[in-house]
Amino acid sequence: MDPYLLRKLNTERAARRAVIHLTDLGDGRDRVIREGDPVAGPLGEAIARAFRSGRSGLVEVEDRKFFLNVHLPPARIVAIGAVHISQALARMAGVAGFDITIIDPRTAFATEERFAGIDLVADWPEDVLKARPLDAYTALVAVTHDPKIDDFPLSQALTTGCFYVGALGSRKTHAKRVERLTALGYGAAEIARISAPIGLDIGAASPAEIAVAILADIVAHLRRRPLLGAGP
Repeated sequence: MDPYLLRKLNTERAARRAVIHLTDLGDGRDRVIREGDPVAGPLGEAIARAFRSGRSGLVEVEDRKFFLNVHLPPARIVAIGAVHISQALARMAGVAGFDITIIDPRTAFATEERFAGIDLVADWPEDVLKARPLDAYTALVAVTHDPKIDDFPLSQALTTGCFYVGALGSRKTHAKRVERLTALGYGAAEIARISAPIGLDIGAASPAEIAVAILADIVAHLRRRPLLGAGP
């Protein structure tokens, strides 16, 4: 690979941005395509499918063969609240291939005993997210029921374009949340991105079932997300 392309590829990967290293197998020419870069026609459609699936492979377009080497940032989950739902979600997330971080300033909940082997941070989200910012390959799950803890990361998730934003609570609770976010300047379309009540509607009752509903919703949003620059 050309040294310039290699530096570009490594820079994008370090910044947790999705890229594809495309090689024309006919003439050997290659280029690095960032998510959101315009590519027209059938090749652009193949590239969009590759960005969504994360799968590298050979594609044939108009009698030309290309190899698409896909580099997606590892999708991760940031859960706000060290609650029973988060305990179940943490166990399931690893099986589904997601990194997960649990953030909760309430040290009575955020204990190593309850989250053994999990990336657990017992601090306020506004302090944690300064050093570990959210991004487009992050799912934000807010489950504390406490606006003092949940509202800031929800706001950050909307601002940074997290691919999934979910919040626990009844419709009444969410209506009050909408009022607070509206007061902060978020529009109706932005707030509508929040999955609330959180997760797919599968009639979940127990914390484990709610965790299943959340994880399924996260996967659906990841695989069906609009690509950067592509609109809804």
